Amino acid sequence: MIFKRINGPLAHLVEHHTFNVGVAGSSPARLILSMPRYEIIPHTADIGIKAYGTNLSEVFKNTAYAMFDIIADLDGLTKSVEQPIEAEAANREELLVAWLGELLYNFYTKQIIFFDFKIEELSDTRLKAQAFGRHIGENRNRLKTEIKAVTYHELKIQEKEGKFTATVIFDV
Repeated sequence: MIFKRINGPLAHLVEHHTFNVGVAGSSPARLILSMPRYEIIPHTADIGIKAYGTNLSEVFKNTAYAMFDIIADLDGLTKSVEQPIEAEAANREELLVAWLGELLYNFYTKQIIFFDFKIEELSDTRLKAQAFGRHIGENRNRLKTEIKAVTYHELKIQEKEGKFTATVIFDV
């Protein structure tokens, strides 16, 4: 499977999965399936998201990406900082909140806008990852929305037909 980035104003919302397929006796063809990284869901006072992934690791990365895409304009940022992140919790939903909370804490204390994530270890109760980003400094004009906290309200991770979704509400 090859992941490709597309261009355009909504490119950051979609990851393309390209598969080479073929039928006996014919030339191989390419099949491109698109799955959005996340979508904003309606919520009265706060901001809600639903993140998608083909596995638990991808949905954790896409939830983190969504949070920072709400906080700042991520288009065109280049990596200059790498931050190790570790989290533990009683279950995968609480682990998702702990993961996002650690990232948010690092955003506010170290002034780093994160936009790329590498999950090194992930179970239902423990996560070890690297977060990549850039110091706010010269990028202060990219800030959009202040997220105060990650909430447990409507929090859920679901797996259906080999696809994962995570619903998270952010206190703004």
